[in-house]
Amino acid sequence: MVGQIKENVGDPVQSTGQRIINIKKTEKMTENLLFDFTVDKAAKKVFITREFDAELSLVWDAFTKAEILDQWVAPKPWTSKTKFMDFKVGGRRFYAMVSPEGLERWAIQKYTSISPKTNFKLFNSFADKDENPELPGSDWDYTFSEQNGKTKVNIIIYNESLARMEKMIEMGFTEGFKASMKNLESLLASRK
Repeated sequence: MVGQIKENVGDPVQSTGQRIINIKKTEKMTENLLFDFTVDKAAKKVFITREFDAELSLVWDAFTKAEILDQWVAPKPWTSKTKFMDFKVGGRRFYAMVSPEGLERWAIQKYTSISPKTNFKLFNSFADKDENPELPGSDWDYTFSEQNGKTKVNIIIYNESLARMEKMIEMGFTEGFKASMKNLESLLASRK
C-alpha cells in the first residue's frame, strides 16, 4: 500500500452528556487516488470518498451487479454470497458475508432511489437467514462522478442509532471496508 494514514481527531462534541469525537482518516491507496473515511459519531454518519482509476460505467457496474459485487465486497478471507438482487427502486439485495469456517452474516438492502450512473440510495439492515431484518438499520447514499478517466464514489451512511453505528465499527467495519475497496481496486485494474 502506497501512502500513509493521517488521523486527525477534531474538537470534542457534546451530545446527550457523552463526549463524542469526530474521527477522520485519509489514506492514499495508490498513487494519486483519494480514499477519505470519516466517522462522525455526533451525527451518526460515516462519510467515504474513494477514487478509482477506471471509467464510471465499470465502477457503477461493480456496485450494482451481484455477480461483480460478490467478487470484491467481502474483505478477505471472507466471501460474499448474494441470494438475490433486484437493482430497481423498491428492489432488494439479500446477501451474506461468509467466513472461511462457513459462518454467514446476512443483510438486506432495499433500493430507495436510483439515478443511473450518478446516484443510488438504499436502506441496509442486518438480517437472519430467513430474511427477517434486525432493526435499526442504516441509509446509504452513493454518488458517482468521473473526471479524466477516474471515477469518484462518495458514500454517506446514516445510522438510525449510535449503538448500531458503534456495533458496526466494533465488528470491524472500518478495516473491512478499506479491504473491500482494495479488492475493488484490484478487480477494476484486471478489467481494464
